[in-house]
Amino acid sequence: MSYEQYRPNSFKILPVVVKNLLIINGLFFLASVVAEAQFGNDLADLLGLHYPLSSDFRPYQLVTYMFMHGSFMHLFFNMFALWMFGNTLENYWGPKRFLTYYMITGIGAALCHYAVVYIEMKPALDIVNNYIANPSLQDFQTFLSSDNLKMSSQEAVSHYNELIPKSFSSAIGSNNLHEALQISVDYMQIYKADLLNAPVVVGASGSVFGILLAFGMLFPNTLLYIYFAIPIKAKWFVVLYGAAELFSGLRGAPGDNVAHFAHLGGMLFGFILIKYWQKKKHIF
Repeated sequence: MSYEQYRPNSFKILPVVVKNLLIINGLFFLASVVAEAQFGNDLADLLGLHYPLSSDFRPYQLVTYMFMHGSFMHLFFNMFALWMFGNTLENYWGPKRFLTYYMITGIGAALCHYAVVYIEMKPALDIVNNYIANPSLQDFQTFLSSDNLKMSSQEAVSHYNELIPKSFSSAIGSNNLHEALQISVDYMQIYKADLLNAPVVVGASGSVFGILLAFGMLFPNTLLYIYFAIPIKAKWFVVLYGAAELFSGLRGAPGDNVAHFAHLGGMLFGFILIKYWQKKKHIF
């Protein structure tokens, strides 16, 4: 079979793992829509991946998060890429090897993402933990006026707006400094929990980027067509896409809720796994 050019094949020849992944992702998305519309339940909060140190984290989320998507377009583009590149890889590797690769890159993507999140949150968490251990009214006022407060979600901000003007101000006004300190510590506990529970990751993008990396490594000279018109070899497409993700992740544009380092993590774990298989000659 020649891989000098690559275009999507028919859905009629979908291999078993890709086909079932498409079905499962579709069912998860449908279930999330129905749960939200009929019962007001957010399945993404239950099945999406929370920060491992948060109270909402559950081990099963390392798997279930891959099947949850934030919107139909998020689902569509991930599933299109899974179909476009995944069927070739599964036909080449076989279903067992392909599924192993898909799951490992997905979990690896999550680990890389939250390693970056930990680095980003650590300064604010250190401030909160130090304050809880050694509370000070002056330090609390400094914290409330700092940029750290902006990292919290609307729930914590709403609690602050309700709690501080009344109870805190009343305690300060009556010179009850002990009560004021306790209120401030309670608030910092709420803020810490909110900060840890806020980042939730959903989507198969980590695995999809791992698949893209594998395709570029195994079929480097295959021609892909950007916008169905511009030809580019798979190896250069992967390099450019990876560079763009790295740039976007480092830039950290405001309002960008894309987990760029999860995408890079999927590619990184995919690269390591393929090199391991090549070294052990399990496949190649």
